[in-house]
Amino acid sequence: MIVIRNEQMDVFRDAALRSFENEMVEHLAGFSPPLFKAVGEEQMRKAVRLGMERADGHGFTYRGPVRLYLELMLLFGTYFDTDPQYPWATEILINRDSIPQMQRAEHLYDLTMDYRAKVAGPEDAYTLKALRSIAAFARQPLTLSSDDFVSAMLHEIALIYPEKAAYVGDQNLSALIRKAVDGARIQRFSTTRGMALVVVLMIVFGHGCGADPLYPWIARTLRDEAITDPETRAKRLEKKALTWLEHVLTNYEKGAEA
Repeated sequence: MIVIRNEQMDVFRDAALRSFENEMVEHLAGFSPPLFKAVGEEQMRKAVRLGMERADGHGFTYRGPVRLYLELMLLFGTYFDTDPQYPWATEILINRDSIPQMQRAEHLYDLTMDYRAKVAGPEDAYTLKALRSIAAFARQPLTLSSDDFVSAMLHEIALIYPEKAAYVGDQNLSALIRKAVDGARIQRFSTTRGMALVVVLMIVFGHGCGADPLYPWIARTLRDEAITDPETRAKRLEKKALTWLEHVLTNYEKGAEA
């Protein structure tokens, strides 16, 4: 009789996890080639490992649900599961004990498709238009008042990305803006421009963008000890964000011409 020891089972389990991890890294490279090219394999692997852990925390252990979870990270940010912008995802994921994971994954997929149809638009047309508007917004002087910053930003978001503003709603966007303001204060960004920058970063990259392995340039800038002045740090972060936007828009335009 063949006896398999616990140590051998651990080896088999680890090998299976490594194989699945490799498969997911390769899959995500095809799912979003521009993002994979921007972050590189090593950083994407970190994101996959973190995503697998977070998916497991929500009771997603089967191949299909875990793969879907990782894909949503690339679409909405690694911490989409707790993002005020995506309450529908949070609601589905927290019901791990009452609804089977395959049923939750199917529901999550259906709502993602609905969101993308109404917010991203055909061939991401709404998103790309919003990114152009964000780039223009960032290049002009801001006259937002700190006394009513939340309302002012809600107004700007509705102008910049009306599809998202309508879908997400004022209540959830207000929660995101307040979170951004708290984050800006932690970074000692004292101007309304600095606060607006954090709001925009969270809208584009997700509310956890400051620690997201998919966008390591944000964390590197926030933690750069060589930058001691908060406003200099904010300007550096804004410059890098604009560079990213220009890169995305240029790649899209080249693809459209081809």
